[in-house]
Amino acid sequence: MEIIIDIDDQTPLFTQLIEQIKNAVKTGAIKAGDPLPSIRQLANDLDLNNKTVAKAYKLLERDEVIITRGYRGTFIHENAKKNSTRNLNEMVLSELTKTIETLKKSGATDSEIRIAFNDAMKFERKQND
Repeated sequence: MEIIIDIDDQTPLFTQLIEQIKNAVKTGAIKAGDPLPSIRQLANDLDLNNKTVAKAYKLLERDEVIITRGYRGTFIHENAKKNSTRNLNEMVLSELTKTIETLKKSGATDSEIRIAFNDAMKFERKQND
């Protein structure tokens, strides 16, 4: 599997990395159980910041495309092929769009929606601390 990052592309670097790993899984270029390079190694290979690769790996692990097994390394998850087609960002955007439409129909302004959203996010952070 060859990963090519385009620094001139508008797509964030971590997103490019996620998309390329998911595409490699979908096409069978990498399969369940295959090892991936360490964060440090991949960052060095692609000339990226370790945090960029770590963010991509964290999101891929959340989506069960990869699995980290401590010091043994990072591997392609057994359900990666199925999970590579799932796009959590699209789902979140769709749900937020529906909610915003409902709020606007009830008379809420853009400003009121933004303030309420920010308040809800602050409340959520406090609950998780």
